[in-house]
Amino acid sequence: MNINPAESTMELTKLSPPQIIFGIEVDEKSSSEQFLLSMYDSAQASIFVVDVLEDGDFQYVALNPTHERWIGIRSDDLQGKKPEDILSPIDAARVRQHYADCVLFGKTISYEQCLQFQGVTTWWSTTLTPLRDANSRIYRLIGTSSNITPVKQAQEAVGLQVERERLLEAIAGRIHQSVELETILHQTTIELRQFLNCDRILIYRFVADGSGIIVAESSVVTSDPLLGKNITDPCLGGKHPEHYGRGCIQVVEDIYAAGLHPCHIDFLASLQIRANLVVPIFQEQDMWGLLIAQHCHQSRQWQQTEKDLLKQLATQIGIAVQQAELRQQLKDLKAEIELQKQKHKSQLQQVRNFEALVRRMTEQIRDSLDETQVLQIVTQELTELLNLDCCQIELYSPCQTQVTIAYEYSTNLPRCQGLTRQIADRLEVYQPLLQKQPLQFLEVTPGWQPKLLVISQMACPIFDIQGILGNLWLTRPSQEAFDEFEIELVQQVANESAIAIRQAQLYQQTQIQVQELENCDRLKNQFLRNLSQELRTPITSISLAVQTLESVLTPAEILEIEIVPQLLQILHNECARESKLINDLLKLTYLEAEPEPPTLIAIDLQSWLQPIVESFRDLTNCQRQQLKLSIDRALPPLETDITDMERIITELLNHVCKYTPAGELVTVSAYLRGDAVELNISNSGLELTSNELSRIFEPFYHLSKHDPWKHSGTGLELALVQKMVRHLGGSIYVESGAGQTTFTITFPL
Repeated sequence: MNINPAESTMELTKLSPPQIIFGIEVDEKSSSEQFLLSMYDSAQASIFVVDVLEDGDFQYVALNPTHERWIGIRSDDLQGKKPEDILSPIDAARVRQHYADCVLFGKTISYEQCLQFQGVTTWWSTTLTPLRDANSRIYRLIGTSSNITPVKQAQEAVGLQVERERLLEAIAGRIHQSVELETILHQTTIELRQFLNCDRILIYRFVADGSGIIVAESSVVTSDPLLGKNITDPCLGGKHPEHYGRGCIQVVEDIYAAGLHPCHIDFLASLQIRANLVVPIFQEQDMWGLLIAQHCHQSRQWQQTEKDLLKQLATQIGIAVQQAELRQQLKDLKAEIELQKQKHKSQLQQVRNFEALVRRMTEQIRDSLDETQVLQIVTQELTELLNLDCCQIELYSPCQTQVTIAYEYSTNLPRCQGLTRQIADRLEVYQPLLQKQPLQFLEVTPGWQPKLLVISQMACPIFDIQGILGNLWLTRPSQEAFDEFEIELVQQVANESAIAIRQAQLYQQTQIQVQELENCDRLKNQFLRNLSQELRTPITSISLAVQTLESVLTPAEILEIEIVPQLLQILHNECARESKLINDLLKLTYLEAEPEPPTLIAIDLQSWLQPIVESFRDLTNCQRQQLKLSIDRALPPLETDITDMERIITELLNHVCKYTPAGELVTVSAYLRGDAVELNISNSGLELTSNELSRIFEPFYHLSKHDPWKHSGTGLELALVQKMVRHLGGSIYVESGAGQTTFTITFPL
């Protein structure tokens, strides 16, 4: 309603003597009084005037135009009315309390309050100022109010968002903690009803016949609870799943104004439902039930945030339902497993007996090469295990035209061990066996008893990937057939028997080959000894000849011919080189021929390694190389063969110095790496290709293009180093990159 400010001022002057505004005589026309009158008419804040009556009651005097616009009440309509005349009883009581407090304290007070005018709820920030007459009695209250509804709505929205998140986190936390579904549903209904401030929250679950049952409820309704009741809407029937299955929700703010069918209205009213909000709950792709919020005594305008919250909670409930279903499936599966355990308990002992038999066979096959002992025990144990009359193992001839019973154990039947049968005489029996197929049948055995005896027989073929070897026969003194489980277990025994038979055959062949290899090894060793003697003899003779020649010739005679000293030096060098080559070759051959274990002695690398490295100091200085040694002080003693270890370090240092250019660095280091000692010998200025790295430990492989000093060598040094490291129980590898090559040796402690 639009109010003219001028008319409002005229109305104010009508309500009180023209000379008085807020208890001040206007006739004096003071500047302050004119200012108050101007502010009253034009202020943007709401201003209202309340008289304090003699009996302590309150009645309204006037409103300024701003307040008229905000609450939609004219000042004339408000004049002379009391709070109960324009406010609800609850709001009127709150307003009276604030007016009474201002009179009681006798000073200006400020407060916030929520009031409803003509159905519109508004938040106000109000300041009340008391006016006194000449006798100091408070006879009037001047109120100024500001509309703070937007601020309050924003604060409320933030609070609601926080509460929504807390509600969603709570149910998610229960799901994560695997809380029982019933507890999750019950707690969710309670918290959701408190959050929405509605009368009832239900969780409705569909059942197979199209009806449903209330599985969770939180309500403040005084009527009988709905929990556990089977409820069906007679007007919709089977349309529930079809409607909600499309993901639709039902929003009813007032059942009498939503255009519902009369029978549907009667159904909802019978449950004391006035407003309804229904969201479907899905378990994967199937609709499980409904999440329902209800107002029972009055209509309700459902907000979009409330609809979204119910959708989110329905999704979380669907997850909880799925998790509960999985837990139930797991529980059922465990029960089924337990049932199967009980069902097969009677077979467990038999399985264990067969496993024990197979295990003993395996151990005997491993520990004994006597085929006869292993297979004879098999026939006896199978007879006792399966309560047989007889167990036989027959073997085929090489041409597979006949079989011979090689092993037998019998309790009652006549013994047949050593008996030979022709395959052609019982082709109907042996044809499937030769095709590696087990068979069983009933047979009548007359002749040795006064009456006929029907027995059950089974044969399992004994074979491996190389072919068929024989058959395992079992005879049971009854017509009881062997079941599939027994056939499978007996076939396992037959497979183990095949291993025993084949192993015995291989053992015989191996014995012949071992004898031949021993002869070859003996000849090889003899050849190496003879070769070493044959090679060393001429080298020794050459060396002695050179020494004799040097002793015969005087220094003057040697110097007389310029080339003689050079020739003598060449003879010395080549004799030494050939001698080293022979020794390296014999050492390498020895290490490859399973040598005796090394003699281990504990050494302190800190004191042992330094003299060996320092012996190369003159060589590195001569070649203008830098030599660096670094040893971890925490290294424990290393048990190794001192001679072989010194040879390894020396050969590697010779190799590294040989291929290190002038001005580069040679580094030797020893560190503790976990439970092993790691030795690194590296040099800078050299980087090898992948092909060179892969071949560096091959005998007689040379890195000739990388040798700046043109040193000679036998070509067996690194191959020998690798063999010696492995002989000492260590490992060695080489890596190269960024202008550096490093040999790394690792010895476990």
